Amino acid sequence: MRLHQLTVTAFGPFPDTQRVDFDALAADGLFLLRGATGAGKTSVLDAVCYALYGMVPGARPRTRLRSDHARPEVRTEVVLEVTLGGRRLEITRIPEQLRPKKRGSGSTPERAQTLLREWSPTEGGSGGWRASSKSHQEIGAEVQQLLGMNREQFCQVVLLPQGEFARFLQAGAQERADLLGRLFDTARFGAVEGWLVERRQRSEKACQAVRGDIAARLERISEAAGSGLAEPADAPAADDPDADALGWAAQLRVRAREELELAGARQQQAALREQAAAERARGAEVLAERQQRRRRAAQRLGALEAGAEEQRAAEDALERAQRAEAVVPLLRLHEEAEQRSRRLAAEEQEARLRLPEALRAADGARLQAREGESRESLGGLRALVPAEAEFEGNRRLQKQWTAEHRAAEERRTDAEQWLADWPELRAAAEERSAAAGRSAVAAEQFAEQLSAARARLEAAATAESLAAELTSAEAEQLTLREEAVRTGRDWLDLRRRRLDGMAAELAAGLSPGADCPVCGSTEHPRPAPAGPDQVTQEQEQRAEQAHQEAERRSEAVGRRVQQLGQDVARLGAVAGDRSAQESRAEVERLDGELARAQRSAADGVRAQEELDRLEREQRRRSAESEDAARSVATARAELHALDTRQTRLDAELTQGRAGAPSVAVRIAELDRLVERLARAGTAVREAAAGAQALAEAGAATRAAAEREGFADPAAAARAVLPPERTALLREGVRRHGDELRGLRAELDLPELLAAASSPLADPQAGLAEHRAAEAALREAFAAERRAGDRCEALDRLGRELEEDLRRLAPLAADHDTVAGLAALASGTSRSNTLKMSLETFVLAARLEQVAAAAGVRLAVMSEGRYTLVHNDARGKGTGRSGLGLSVVDAWTGQERDTSTLSGGESFFASLALALGLADVVTDEAGGMPLDTLFIDEGFGSLDEDTLEKVLDVLDRLRERDRAVGIVSHVADLRLRIPAQLEVRKGRTGSVLRRRGAEPPAAATATAAATAE
Repeated sequence: MRLHQLTVTAFGPFPDTQRVDFDALAADGLFLLRGATGAGKTSVLDAVCYALYGMVPGARPRTRLRSDHARPEVRTEVVLEVTLGGRRLEITRIPEQLRPKKRGSGSTPERAQTLLREWSPTEGGSGGWRASSKSHQEIGAEVQQLLGMNREQFCQVVLLPQGEFARFLQAGAQERADLLGRLFDTARFGAVEGWLVERRQRSEKACQAVRGDIAARLERISEAAGSGLAEPADAPAADDPDADALGWAAQLRVRAREELELAGARQQQAALREQAAAERARGAEVLAERQQRRRRAAQRLGALEAGAEEQRAAEDALERAQRAEAVVPLLRLHEEAEQRSRRLAAEEQEARLRLPEALRAADGARLQAREGESRESLGGLRALVPAEAEFEGNRRLQKQWTAEHRAAEERRTDAEQWLADWPELRAAAEERSAAAGRSAVAAEQFAEQLSAARARLEAAATAESLAAELTSAEAEQLTLREEAVRTGRDWLDLRRRRLDGMAAELAAGLSPGADCPVCGSTEHPRPAPAGPDQVTQEQEQRAEQAHQEAERRSEAVGRRVQQLGQDVARLGAVAGDRSAQESRAEVERLDGELARAQRSAADGVRAQEELDRLEREQRRRSAESEDAARSVATARAELHALDTRQTRLDAELTQGRAGAPSVAVRIAELDRLVERLARAGTAVREAAAGAQALAEAGAATRAAAEREGFADPAAAARAVLPPERTALLREGVRRHGDELRGLRAELDLPELLAAASSPLADPQAGLAEHRAAEAALREAFAAERRAGDRCEALDRLGRELEEDLRRLAPLAADHDTVAGLAALASGTSRSNTLKMSLETFVLAARLEQVAAAAGVRLAVMSEGRYTLVHNDARGKGTGRSGLGLSVVDAWTGQERDTSTLSGGESFFASLALALGLADVVTDEAGGMPLDTLFIDEGFGSLDEDTLEKVLDVLDRLRERDRAVGIVSHVADLRLRIPAQLEVRKGRTGSVLRRRGAEPPAAATATAAATAE
């Protein structure tokens, strides 16, 4: 991972846009990020983390990302240009924020956005940015996959927070486990521990469930056997593997079968006693029933003989009703005639009321005569109906012709007015057509001038762009030349130093008895010793290669500067003496002139179309004027003829209407009068016929009543009985006779006569004896049934108990295995001597790797005195084992706790630990190269010599083109690290400034003396 450029806007303490060129800062491999406390040094690192992961380090809320100093219209934005996995990416993050409304006052929320672009080079050496994705989730997943680490790991490995690693150095096992677990993602091993514990709990619950079933089964067996066969104290325990539960259950089944056989014998004896008692009870019951039957028959016979008088009255009523049946049809005819006569009289009265007042008292003849007169009048009126329809149609035609006359007059007037304006309209259209022709010629001239101006603008813009690139390339060429000179001096210096120590280099290759390559002697009494700064051949060769590489880069940039100069000169000749801004103004002016000329030329087409349209309109208007004149004359003639016809029809219709609104209304009135007259005449004739029929029916009914022996028709009507009453009386008479004969026969039966001569029976005593025998039989049967059910239940429960015991055996074996593994993984097993859990074991292995990597750097910082080692000693009490750290002091040869280190020693020990952890996490993430690292604070506790050693270690991190940024406000670092990024704070926010180191006075004086 290498950072190239960071741009922040309205972020943290920065109210405006600030840019950080990491490529320029990291040119020397080591740079300083400095500033006053609270200026915003850490905010630069926060912006890098936010661009990569969409979150800042720690638990700070996203809602506080926006700068409080920013103007409302400025949008918070972070843009990071970075190389990940060989791909150069540009990541843009815009957090959710409020912005001013485009319309009205107030603010509106703006959604968060994430943009990703990738640089795509082309064959010519140039390239361009290509949009990749706009999804938060897709961009986050892609960045994390390329980095190979999550945000927590990135903040620990790339940003190297020194304060936290100082705490880690002094922390206990639990705090170290928390940090290492987050960095190395060992949660899966903890999940294995949890899974084993959960598996142990599930197997234990399964065993307990089966043991519970066994206990419940034993309890049910004891309940089924009852207190007579088993005692609760004799039942075996469910969790006792040595208990003979099956033998105990078998003994209970044997005892239950013996009880069943005894209950069967008792049930047979009770059945015999119940059968004898039942026969005696049935005999007493039959005798008592016969004696009771004879008494009831004698009592009923006496009651029937007492009601003989009432029976004779019923027979007389049936005889009179039979004679009255002959008069009933005539009674019905008389009643119907009376009802019809009343109905017809009412209809006659109603029909007379519907007639006019003068005709209500007329007789039938007069009503018939008036009906004939009205029908004759209707014939004459119906002949006037067509005339009335014609009159109404003529009125509608008069309205239509009047409207046609008015419309024709308006069309003629409108056409004559337009034809009067026609010469003036044609002249104006001809003038516009001529002006458009002139504009078309001007548009062609402007188009030629615009093409030439655009060519000059393109040349001027390209020349200015290349001029800026030329300036940058010249500065780069100067830098590379200086680097070539510097590397050349370094190489020559190393070469000189190697030549000075060549005797020691040759002496290093001597061996006793071998020839000296200089003098040929086989004796070497005083070989030259190597100095502390002895230069090797490999160092000289690397310096020479570095010088040659710097020369090649300088020459390549020189060729590029030469090419850019030629291109700028060529384009300047095309652009002339005008700048890009002047050329752009000329293009805009000519573009506007061309647009106006083209619009004017386009008006010519429309002017010609307008002239053609006016010609067609003139012809149409002339024809319309002539047609309108003819329509006016026709309408006038039609209106005159209609007025004459309407005068004659109006006189005829006035006479026929006779005051009615219309002929149709008058016809309707006469139709209703004729209908009422006809209905009234019919009603009068039908009422007279109904009265005659009523008188004839009354005479016939009186004659029939006298023939049947009744005084009048009313007496015959009273003798008539309803059919239901007649049937009821006839059935009563029959039933009385039948019952009387049956009772006399029943009293003469032999069994009833014998029962009457026997003593009075007592069926209750026999019934009580039988019930007692039945109760004894039911009890014996229930006892046998209970004994049988007990045997069946014990058999079934015995089989189920055997099945439960078979299920328990494999579950118990599985539980023993899982419980042993869970105890081993959690560190509670006796075989786990260090009492170390699985996750702690993995963390201890990682910590051992970290300690080994950190020990190398700590040895350099402490000049070989201190080395970090991993300690897997067992923790005290309930503390974790395997997460201890110790420091080995080479001066004393003792291993001691890290808490005994001094403040400065603790700093470079924690720095070494942080760097070692960064190396291990990088390897864990797949070996992703980390070309940019940041170290945050902690240098203030170091003395000058220790600071020099720490910087020497950090300087070694620049190998393989790695850049290291130090975040600190220590003054000495400003003098030692030339490349610096300063954060300045003010009342309106902070700003970023890139500047070099200011050399102290002593260093300046020494440099001046050397120059002299």
